[in-house]
Amino acid sequence: MENLLQRITHDPEICHGKPCIRGLRYPVEFVLELLSAGMTIDEILADYDDLEREDILAVLLFAARLTQVKSIHKIAS
Repeated sequence: MENLLQRITHDPEICHGKPCIRGLRYPVEFVLELLSAGMTIDEILADYDDLEREDILAVLLFAARLTQVKSIHKIAS
């Protein structure tokens, strides 16, 4: 699983430092939005040729790890 997380990169020069897939200009949040809109992994891969199945799995693992915090503070009403 740690190998998957290595696919998520942070570079201040790419997408304003947001976590992205393999240094490409695909932020984690973008892929999560596609999935939450109902796209399947196969549909995403068909639309974005430079992404790989492991990239999508890495995004899901990264998001899961982000939710493993001890507490969440309300930041907006």
